[in-house]
Amino acid sequence: MKTVFQNASRIVLALIATALILACASVSHAKTVFPWQAVDAVQQPMRQAQLALLGGDAHGATEAIAVALVAYDNELAPLVTDSSQPHTLAISAIHAAQEAAQLNDVSGFASAYGTLQTALYQISYGQTLLAIQQNNPTAAGNWFQVRGFRHVSRFQRLNVDAIRALQDWREGKLDPVSAGRTIQIDLLDSYQSTLNGLLHDLVQADIGERVASRAEHAAMAAGYFEILTPEYEQERGDKALVIARQAFGKLRDAARQGQPIQQLMPAINEALRGFRAAPLSHEEQTRRANLLLRFVNLVAVEYGRGVKDSQITVDLEIQEAVTFRDGAAAAFADLRSLLDERDPTKAQQIDAMLVDLEGLLKAAKMKTQVASTAQIEAKTGLLIETLTQIMPPEWLRANSAADFDVISTALDKLEAAVSAGQYELAETARLEAYAIFESGPEAKLVVFAPQYKPVLEGVFWYGQDDPQGLAQLIQGHAVSSMVKKSRAALDAQLEIAQKAIAGNNAPEAVATNSAIIVFREGLEAVLIFASLMASFKATAQKQFRKPMWLGTGLALAATALTWVLLSNLLSSLARFGERLEAIVSLVAVAMLLLITNWFFHDIYWTGWMANFHKQKKSIIAGAVGQFIGLTVLGFTSVYREGFETALFLQALVLESGTATVLVGVAIGLLGVVAVGMAVFGLQARLPMKKLLIVTGVMIAAVLFIMVGNTVHVMQIIGWLSISPVRTLNLPYWMGLWLGTYATQEGLILQFASGVLVIGSYFLAEWQQKRKMHFAQSSAPS
Repeated sequence: MKTVFQNASRIVLALIATALILACASVSHAKTVFPWQAVDAVQQPMRQAQLALLGGDAHGATEAIAVALVAYDNELAPLVTDSSQPHTLAISAIHAAQEAAQLNDVSGFASAYGTLQTALYQISYGQTLLAIQQNNPTAAGNWFQVRGFRHVSRFQRLNVDAIRALQDWREGKLDPVSAGRTIQIDLLDSYQSTLNGLLHDLVQADIGERVASRAEHAAMAAGYFEILTPEYEQERGDKALVIARQAFGKLRDAARQGQPIQQLMPAINEALRGFRAAPLSHEEQTRRANLLLRFVNLVAVEYGRGVKDSQITVDLEIQEAVTFRDGAAAAFADLRSLLDERDPTKAQQIDAMLVDLEGLLKAAKMKTQVASTAQIEAKTGLLIETLTQIMPPEWLRANSAADFDVISTALDKLEAAVSAGQYELAETARLEAYAIFESGPEAKLVVFAPQYKPVLEGVFWYGQDDPQGLAQLIQGHAVSSMVKKSRAALDAQLEIAQKAIAGNNAPEAVATNSAIIVFREGLEAVLIFASLMASFKATAQKQFRKPMWLGTGLALAATALTWVLLSNLLSSLARFGERLEAIVSLVAVAMLLLITNWFFHDIYWTGWMANFHKQKKSIIAGAVGQFIGLTVLGFTSVYREGFETALFLQALVLESGTATVLVGVAIGLLGVVAVGMAVFGLQARLPMKKLLIVTGVMIAAVLFIMVGNTVHVMQIIGWLSISPVRTLNLPYWMGLWLGTYATQEGLILQFASGVLVIGSYFLAEWQQKRKMHFAQSSAPS
C-alpha cells in the first residue's frame, strides 16, 4: 500500500512539475515571440488546411483553420499595436476560409487564403512604418522579416540596401528618416514586382483553367495592390484609385466564383500602366536597362545552343532561354513607366514582342512547335533595336553592376550543369561567365586594381591553389561539392573586384586632404583678419575690435550652417550617386584651380587685401553705422574662406563619408586654432607668407589628387573613356592615395593640372619682374 502511495505521489509530483515547466515555457514563449514566428504559426495550419481540402478532407481543413484562428488571436494579434484595416481583413479572411472549407468550396478557400497572405504583409508593412515613425529600429527590423520578396528568376539578386540601412540605423550611422525611406522603397519595389509576377501567373492559370490557382492569385493581386494604394493615390489621384480598386475587386470576385478573368485584364493593365510605387535611382535604372539588353541577347544565344535544324538538341538550353526571357520581362516591367513617358507606342511594341517571344519559347519547350534559330535571332534583334531607340543614352552605357549580375547568372548555370553531370554544358557556362568578365569588368580591373586580376584568372581557369580553377575541375569531372567550393571563392573575389573598380581613396588620404583644406583656408582667414585688426591696437580704436570679432563669430556660425545646408542638399540628390559626386568634384576642382591661380598672382595679395582695407577705412571714416559696417567686414573677411571650405569638403564627403572628413576637419581646425592663438593671444610674429606658400603647395597637391579622383569617377560612370597604359604598372596605393591610375585620360589631366599651377607661378613671377622693370625704366632719372 505504501509503495502504491509513493508511486502515486511521484506521478502527481511529475505531473505538477511538467505543468510548471509547460507554464514557464509558455510564459517564456510569450515573452520572446517574434512577428515572423506568430505569422508562421498562422500560415502553417492554413497550408495544411489547403492540402486537406484539395484531398477532399473538408473536416480536416476546418480543424486546421480553427488552429490558425487561435494562433492569430493568441500569437499575432497581441503584437499588432493598432486595430488597422488589414488586421480586420485578416480575421475576416480566416472566417471566410472556414466557411468555404465547410462547404468544400475550393475556389472560395483559395481566394480567402490569398487575401489572408497579403493581409499579413499589409499588417507587417504598416507596423514597420509605425516603428520607423517611432524611431524604433528593433521593432522595425522584427516586422521587416515578415515580408514578400521580388517574384523573379534565380539570377535576380536580392536588394540588400534595406538590410544595410537597418543595420546602420541600429548603429547610429543613419537617421531614421533616411533608413525608413530605404526600407519603404525596398518593400514597395518587392510588392510591385510580386504583383506583376502574380498577374502574369494569373493569366497562365486562367488559360490552363486552374480554378484554385486563379482564385488565389487574383485575391493576392488585389491584396498587393492594396499595399501600394497610398503611392497610387498620390501619383494618380483619388478618382483613379477608386477605378483601380473596382477593377481589382471585380477580378478577385470573378476568380473566387470560378469564372474566367481574361476579359477583366485590360482594365487591370490600363490601371497599372506607367505606375511605379518606388522610384528607381539612376544607378538602378541603368543597371536594369543593362540587364534587359543582356538577357534579350542571351535568349538567342541559349536558344541557338539548344536547337539545330529546328530540332531541340539540349532541353536545358531551351529552359535557359525561357529563364532569360522571363528575366528580361521582369527588368522591362521595372522600367515600363519610364519608357512609357518617353514613347508609349514603342513601349507597347516591346511588351508585345516579349509576349510573342514567350509564346515561341514555351512552344519549343513543350516541343509542340520549334521555331528556327534564325527566327528567334530576328525577333530578339528587333527587340534590342527597339529598346535602344527608346532608352535614354545614359542607360546604354556599360554598367559594371549588371556585368557582375550576368556573371553570377552564368555561374549559377555552371553549378546546375555540374549537379546534373552535364560537364560540357558547365564548360560552356564557364566560358560565358569569363567572356562577360573579360569584355567588361576586367578592362577596368587592369587599370584600377590590377593585383586582383591574376587571382580571378586562376579561379576561372587552371589555378592549382586551394581552391582549384573551375576549368580544371570541369575538365576532370570533379564532384559538385568541389565545384561549389571554387565557385564560392570566385564569388568572394568578384565581390572584392567589384568594390575595387568603384573604390575611392584611402580614408587616411581623404582625412589628410580635409585637414589641408581646412588649415589652408583657415590660415588665410587668420591672415586677413589679423591684417585688418592690426591698426586697432591703439586705445582710441579698441572699440572697433568688438564688432570685428562679432562678425567673425557670425561667419563661423554661417559656415557651419552652410555645411549643413550643402549636406542636406546633396543628401536629397543622393539618388544620382556617382554622377552627383562627379559634378560636385568638377565644381571643387574648378574652384581649386581658381584659388591656386589667385594664390600665385600679385592681384591676390594686393588687390584682395587692399579691398578689405579700403572698406575698413571707409567704415571708420563714416559718422554712423560703424558697428554694423565693421561687423559685416569681419563677417565677409572670414565667411568667404568658410564657404569655400564647406564646398570643397562636400566633394570629399560624397567620396568617403562624413565621419572620415570630420576627422580631417578636426585636425585642420586644431592647426588653425594654434595659429590663431599664437597671432592674437601671444602676439607672435609668425612667417605668415611662408606658411601660406607651404600650404599653397599642399593645396596644389590636393588639386592633383582631386583631379585624379574626378577623372576616375567620370570613367566609372561612363562620362570619360578608359584608355589603359598597359606598359605602366602602377602600384595600387597610388590609386588609393593619389588618385593616379594607369589611364591616358587620368595621367594627362593630372599632368595638365600640375603644369597649370606651376606655369601660373612662373607667369606671376615673370609679370612681377616685368612690372618692376617697367616701373624702373619709366622713373625719371
